[in-house]
Amino acid sequence: MNRLMKSLLGMLLLLVATDEVWAQSCSTPGQNPSTAFPVCGTSVFAQASVPICGGRAVPNSGCNSNILTDKNPFWYKFTCFESGSLGFRITPLTLSEDYDWQVFDVTGRNPDEVYTNVSLGIGSNWSGEGGVTGASTAGNRLFVCEGFGQPLFSSMPNLVVGHDYLLLVSHFSDSQSGYNLQFTGGTAVITDSTQPHLKRVEANCGGDILRVKLNKKMKCSTITGSGSEFFVTPAGIVTVTGATAIDCSAKFDTDSIELLLNQPLPPGNYQLNMRAGTDGNTILDYCDKPIPTTDKLDFVIVPRAPTPMDSLAPVACAPQSLRLVFRKPMRCSTVAPDGSDFSVTGSYPVTVTGAACAGGTANAREIIVNLSKPLLTAGNFTLTLRTGTDGNTILDECSEETPAGSFLNFSVKDTVNADFSFIIRQGCLFDTVDYIHPGGNGVDRWNWSLDEGLSSTIQNPQARYRIFDEKTVRLIVSNGFCSDTASGKVALTNFFSADFTANEFNCPNEPVSFRFSGVGNIARYDWFFGDGDVGTGISLNHLYPVFNTDKTYAVRLTVTDVLGCQKSITKRITVVRSCFIGVPTGFTPNGDGRNDKLFPMYAIKANNLDFRVYNRWGQLLFTTNDWRRGWDGTFKGIPQEPATYVWTLRYTDRDTGQPVSQRGTTVLIR
Repeated sequence: MNRLMKSLLGMLLLLVATDEVWAQSCSTPGQNPSTAFPVCGTSVFAQASVPICGGRAVPNSGCNSNILTDKNPFWYKFTCFESGSLGFRITPLTLSEDYDWQVFDVTGRNPDEVYTNVSLGIGSNWSGEGGVTGASTAGNRLFVCEGFGQPLFSSMPNLVVGHDYLLLVSHFSDSQSGYNLQFTGGTAVITDSTQPHLKRVEANCGGDILRVKLNKKMKCSTITGSGSEFFVTPAGIVTVTGATAIDCSAKFDTDSIELLLNQPLPPGNYQLNMRAGTDGNTILDYCDKPIPTTDKLDFVIVPRAPTPMDSLAPVACAPQSLRLVFRKPMRCSTVAPDGSDFSVTGSYPVTVTGAACAGGTANAREIIVNLSKPLLTAGNFTLTLRTGTDGNTILDECSEETPAGSFLNFSVKDTVNADFSFIIRQGCLFDTVDYIHPGGNGVDRWNWSLDEGLSSTIQNPQARYRIFDEKTVRLIVSNGFCSDTASGKVALTNFFSADFTANEFNCPNEPVSFRFSGVGNIARYDWFFGDGDVGTGISLNHLYPVFNTDKTYAVRLTVTDVLGCQKSITKRITVVRSCFIGVPTGFTPNGDGRNDKLFPMYAIKANNLDFRVYNRWGQLLFTTNDWRRGWDGTFKGIPQEPATYVWTLRYTDRDTGQPVSQRGTTVLIR
């Protein structure tokens, strides 16, 4: 059964089963985007077996298919350190099996967006064939879609330096046989050349736990549970008895470790040192580069003391909460939920309505203090700590209470309003618009977008427009603290045009009708009929003199709008010598410019005209609906022999509305 039939069968089952039956949840680390394997571009990644799970739809802009899924997946993550092309090869351990893949750019994204955001995919191969697959110079398109006969190699997607990527390897075959993944052939660098190091260390308040930060993500599997890679000097005071790698239960890498000591460290100066652990190494990165054994970090154990109020996060415009930051984690259970641990005094009354730790953890370095309403008006204020309704101020993780009366000062500025007005001054060649913003509330920055590519950064700009239509204008104002945006429409209504309608061909002794067909606020219409006569008005009829030949006139209309602006247009009309419709009895298509074509002459008043020419055997040689386009005596480019030809003419008389049907013959003369 091929991929399409299997997918259609799966879709049929989907109609009678729930999503949970069709898409089996993946619990093994590496089988979800958020738990992807970190990879090194210089290594061959060997996956011995593939647990069966998955089945979530994966959008693909190159295939426009709704049957692509992460079937029995594994996910890999990497960062581009040098832009270029990405080449790789997936070699099934059982070569007949079908592996598929897709690469996503997830820079700044939640990894799970790969299931919903079609724009993240940058290359894929969903061929239904079994065998080695990947991206290489052998590929000739970036997205290879599902089905048999599709090539197993796609062209190499381009990576951008600093961007983060995910590679999905989907195992369409239902066996658990694995594969080898090797990055090769591309020019992009996905190997982190940064040497791993210890970054910082700090002790908990009790002095029996050290919190270690590394300079980048490292392999969880290289951190021993006993913490044997670490020791503290001076020697003989404490021993490291355990290590907990943060987030390693669900992921493969971490940059944070907690070390458990056999007893608290007394106040003093210490060093944390590295050495090869019981597993034969220190801690390794994705490419197995170790933290050097020479790495060490100094740290200090200070006597226990209350944690002071440290700082406030920068206050935003119109704040309704304050973010209080501490140097140490504070015990969230000691923060009174009603906010009674805090008061705010200052330029005008402010009421505290609540407080809680940020993040919802047991201990936190930040506390959010909520206010009864936003602070909209400029002022200077003081946040003061006091004993709350819970009987204390707040305590740090070591149960040391921050003294009541501790305070921090902060200021807010006025909110601002970007609403603006304008004055239009209309002109003939361009309109001038003066834009006005009243300022106030400390506004000192203006950013105008004035349409037609115009912009300004002054308070009251002037714009000149040559296109008279509706303009979309936007203003952003700021006082360095608050900002506001306003948009508006500016209608320039003085557009006008000169145009008129008239029949191109007209009959003798019949008035020609001229009608204005332009637009705008027109105050005057001046007509020049081309025969010396003139007239005024929105529409006129004019009778031309009769001649024994066709006569062409240049008719000009000049319109003047309510501002006194003028525009003109000239068109040519022809008054023919006769409006009798007739077909000549003969014609001479010899190229001398006279009588070269056969057509119904002066069929000016023939509506819905249909003129046809046949040879003596009834074969249709020519047809037209335009009386000015005649037969040139050829058929399919071949000159026809001198002979008699039959023509038919049908039309509706413009004056009477009656149908007319005529038939006759003509002689082609050469």
